Amino acid sequence: MNPYILTLLLFALGLGTTITFAGSHWLVAWMGLEINTLAIIPLMAQHHHPRAVEATTKYFLTQATAAATLLFASTTNAWLTGQWNIHLMTHPVPTTMIILALSLKIGLAPLHTWLPEVLQGLDLTTGLILSTWQKLAPFALLLQMPLHDRTVLVALALTSTLVGGWGGLNQTQLRKILAYSSIAHLGWMLLIIQFAPSLTLLALATYLVMTSAAFLTLKLNSATTINALSTSWASAPLLTALLPMVLLSLAGLPPLTGFLPKWLILQELAKQGLPFTATVAALSALLSLYFYLRLSYAMTLTISPNNVAGTASWRFNSSQLVVPVAITTLSSALLLPLAPAITSALSL
Repeated sequence: MNPYILTLLLFALGLGTTITFAGSHWLVAWMGLEINTLAIIPLMAQHHHPRAVEATTKYFLTQATAAATLLFASTTNAWLTGQWNIHLMTHPVPTTMIILALSLKIGLAPLHTWLPEVLQGLDLTTGLILSTWQKLAPFALLLQMPLHDRTVLVALALTSTLVGGWGGLNQTQLRKILAYSSIAHLGWMLLIIQFAPSLTLLALATYLVMTSAAFLTLKLNSATTINALSTSWASAPLLTALLPMVLLSLAGLPPLTGFLPKWLILQELAKQGLPFTATVAALSALLSLYFYLRLSYAMTLTISPNNVAGTASWRFNSSQLVVPVAITTLSSALLLPLAPAITSALSL
């Protein structure tokens, strides 16, 4: 792609998210989401591969449906209440419709079926943008809305954590596994959003760091399937040792960074008098843990019979940027000791 066009598309991508962040009017938020969607469509279809075109078409139709639902719900709210402000949503019907529209946009279960298929048809760089940056604007709207209906949010969140765990169990494609991982993490974020929005921001921040580390490492290894992981030691031995830590951090195992948001979320749910919800969420994390352990096993304890032992003579220095990989990998593994400072900052 022409670098000038790429720069323009990335600028439009950032502009759409910024407009959604800054606006308090539903039409402004809708406009920001539309700019965001239209900017990423050419990035998704830039390789002109049939799978990429199919994924782009699915993504466009899904986002168009969600945007139309969002616009209809905000118009209905203005008709019922006489105002367009995001902070003043009072009627339950348009509020529920907007929650469902935003859930469709980010891929929450049971509105998730498009996400694994779309992510599977993209390259790892565009998949990283879709899994991280594209979640920010809808979550900004969810954080601004007054969320009074506990039932809908908890039902969507628990369904997402369970589907994200079950769906990734029988997958062999890494992009589909990361898609189901994204669904499960989004469920954890939505679970606590009405009780402690600061914990949602913390979970979102740690998810962005860990997912970026996973995608960038897989991109450096050029791995898209579980079988390819068993040969990655020949091209990047150090990353082969570090990626299991990133995957186990995504699973939420202590003493890694991913344990911090899940620990605080379970603690807050217990304080809110929801022990059953906390128990189901914790058990659903075990489902996700299985396929993360499966990936870790494939990387560290499996050696392909096609490779000889020792350092491969064809292993050259990579021309890709390794600084983002190093920063995100270390951050996704070593931030748990900062938990007291983070919790004190969240309580301010």
